[in-house]
Amino acid sequence: MAALALAAALLPAPTPAKADELKTVNVIMPLPRSANFYPIVAGEALGYFADEGIEVNLLPSSTTVPYVAFVQNGQAELAMLDAPQTFQAVQAGIKIKVIYEAHQKAPEGVAVLADSPYKSVVDLKGKTVGLVSDRDLVTLTIALNHKGVPISDVHTVVVGEAGPTMASALKSGRVVAIAGATPDWLSLEAAGMDIRLITPTEMEDQPANSFVVSADRMDELRKTLEGFFRAYSKGMEVAKIDPQVLSAMLKKAVPEEWPNEEFGQKFVDASVDLAYSITDKKGDVQAEVWKAVQPPLVKVGELKAEIDPATFLDASIIGPANDYSRDEIVADVAAWKQKNM
Repeated sequence: MAALALAAALLPAPTPAKADELKTVNVIMPLPRSANFYPIVAGEALGYFADEGIEVNLLPSSTTVPYVAFVQNGQAELAMLDAPQTFQAVQAGIKIKVIYEAHQKAPEGVAVLADSPYKSVVDLKGKTVGLVSDRDLVTLTIALNHKGVPISDVHTVVVGEAGPTMASALKSGRVVAIAGATPDWLSLEAAGMDIRLITPTEMEDQPANSFVVSADRMDELRKTLEGFFRAYSKGMEVAKIDPQVLSAMLKKAVPEEWPNEEFGQKFVDASVDLAYSITDKKGDVQAEVWKAVQPPLVKVGELKAEIDPATFLDASIIGPANDYSRDEIVADVAAWKQKNM
C-alpha cells in the first residue's frame, strides 16, 4: 500500500492548469484505443469529445507504476481501475472518487474445453489450472471461494497470454482449465479451441472497470468531466443504434484488432457485452454492488476489511453524463454511415 504513495511521489509533478484552460484529458487505462473500450472510439468518430472541447490523450498503459498514482500526482485526470485496485487505493488512504462505471460485468472467469467433463469450479479440486498471468490467481481464488473450495485444493501454473500456448496447454491436458478474461477466450477460439465457461454466476455482476479521479480535483475538473462522460455515454449508444457502423468505426481506428473479419467481429461483440451499461443511466455507480463484492476479497486476503462505498463513490457526474438526445445520435450515426460506408 505504501508503494502507491511512493510511486506517486516519484512521478514528475505537472504544471498546474486551470479547469477552463484544460482541453486535453489525460487518461490511463488497461488498453489503448480498442474495441474493449469502444465508447471512446465511437465518441471520437462522431466528434462528441471535440464538441465538448476535449481531446482524449490515452497514456501508455504498459507501466509498473500503479494507475492510481497518475491521478494522485496529476499526470492523468482519469484512471481506470478494477475493483481490487480501487479498494487497495482507498485502503491505503489515497483520496479518489469512483465517478463512472465503464464495465459493470466481470470479464474475468474460468474456461474449460467445450467437451470437458468439468461442469463447475468444484470439479477442479485436485487438478492443475492454468493462469494467463499471476493476476489471474485472484480470479481463480474468488471463483473457487464462491463454491466453498480453497485455492489450496488446486494446483496452478502460469501459461502466458499467447493463444497457441494456452491452446496447447489445454489440448495436452497439462491444465484442465484456464483462469483469464474475455480477450483470452477470443485468443483460444482464434487458435481453434472450442471452450466453455464455468465461472460461478455470483461473479458476473461487479464493477469490473471504473473511472476514478482525484477527490481533490473534482471541483476543478467538474465541467471537463461532465463533457468527457457525456461524450463517452453517447459513444456507448452507437452499439445499439447500428452495430455495423460501430464495427466499421473500430476497423478504421484499430485495424490491428482485425487480423480477420471473424475475430474482429467476435472481439467487438464481446466488448459491447462488457462495455454497454446494465444500469438505466450509463455508467451509474452501484453502491450495493460495491458492497457485495467485498466479502470474498476480504476472505481471500485481497482486502483487510470492508469499506463503506459512500466514502469513495460520487454519482454527481452521472446526471450530466446522461444529458443528451438519443435521436441526435441516431441522426449522427446515419450521417457517418452515408459518408464512410
